[in-house]
Order: sequence, then C-alpha cells, then structure tokens
Amino acid sequence: MTRHLICLPAVVVAAALWTSTAAAQQWGTLKGKFVYDGPSPAPVALRIDKDPECCKVKHNDESLVVAADGGLANIVLYLRTPKPAVHPDYEKTAKDSVVIDNKTCHFEPHIVVLRLTQTLLIKNSDTCGHNTNVAPLGDTAINPLLPPSGEFTHTFRRQQNLPFPVSCNIHPWMKAHVLVRDNPYFAVSAADGTFEIKNLPAGDLEFQAWHEKAGYLEHTGWPKGKFKQKVNAGDNDLGTIKLSAALFKK
Repeated sequence: MTRHLICLPAVVVAAALWTSTAAAQQWGTLKGKFVYDGPSPAPVALRIDKDPECCKVKHNDESLVVAADGGLANIVLYLRTPKPAVHPDYEKTAKDSVVIDNKTCHFEPHIVVLRLTQTLLIKNSDTCGHNTNVAPLGDTAINPLLPPSGEFTHTFRRQQNLPFPVSCNIHPWMKAHVLVRDNPYFAVSAADGTFEIKNLPAGDLEFQAWHEKAGYLEHTGWPKGKFKQKVNAGDNDLGTIKLSAALFKK
C-alpha cells in the first residue's frame, strides 16, 4: 500500500496549536469594591480663576473621591505578572484609541489606562485653548497646545510601573493620571468603589493597587500595594476591601 504524506503549511500548524492552547486555558473575572474606612470627607472645591467665559463649570478636587456610603473611586488595580496569556476577546480593542478630553476645564476621565498597542487621543472640547503635559518615565514627553476642538494623537513606546501625572500649564488646577501597560488586565474603580477585570488567565497571579493620594495601597497582606491572588475559572469576588482613612492623609 502506498502512503501519501500531507504537508501542511507552517502557518496552519501554528494556528491549530494556538487554538488548542487557547481552548485549554481557563479564564476568570476578578471583582470587588474598595471602601474608605472612616467618615466620608467633604468635597474640596478647586480654585478656578482663569478664562471665566470658558471655565464656567465648578469642579472639586478629584485626588480623593469618596461616595456617601464610602465607595472609593479612582483606585487603579493592574496585573503585575509578566507576559500573561491574553484572552482572544481583547484582540478586538488592541488597536483602539483611548480618549482624554480637556472638557469644561478639567480632564475627563481623571484616570486613563491604556495598552502599548493602543493610541492616546487627546481632545479639547472647550472654547478656549489648553495644553496637555504628558511626561512618562523613560519615554517621549509631549506637551501639545490644543486650540478649541483640537486633537492630538500619541503612541507610547514603553509600559509604566506606576501612573504618571498629566497637567495643563495654562489652567494649573487641571490634573489627571495616565498608566500604560503591555497587557489589558487593569481596572479603575468606579464612583461607587467597584471594579472588575475580565478574562484573566486562571492561576496564581500578582496584582498592584495604587491611588493618587495614597500611592501604593498598603492594605493587610499587600506590601507596597502588591498582592497575590489565585484566580479560578469564572467569578472571583474579593468582596468589600476596607482601606484605612490614614492611608489617604499622606
């Protein structure tokens, strides 16, 4: 009997192996809620004293935002484990633009997190000019001057271990932070303190927690804001994470 060997192209073999590996990998979601453990501090109004026709909206200091029930906004939680397996669903957003807007004379959103493969789109939705001073550690600094309705795009070359500040020199009360990572596993806690990171690779992972006012969030068992967590397939709920008010008085 004559046997015929079928030679498949290398790309077909590689694709089959990748599909098999992806199918074998299990994925989990990490969620929870950060709570300020103490009386909720009163909002602090910013001093807005330039361009009154443009900067009509009054804003509060966003470096510490606590809901009436203690929910703590703007905590950044992100994966520290290097080179994680990435769920195929994240490929859909790998090349997206992530927006930071100069709007009503404040940055929106206050905390921006994006991946190295994504582009930062800086917008000016106001009737006056703004600049957006972006100076990541070890990467190219930019400071574009944006006229009304102006836009500027920027691509980062290096991931960051910590969020870095963003400011407007024209309107010095305007502050924000940007974090650039090489994977999609991060979250910023919402106004009610809740967070969710979807489709993490199941297994033992290490995370970093950071807040603008506190820096590294040193919760119990979290030295310098780092903690290890076994992520199982499906939902993984950390529940309510109470953070001492003393952390935010630095």
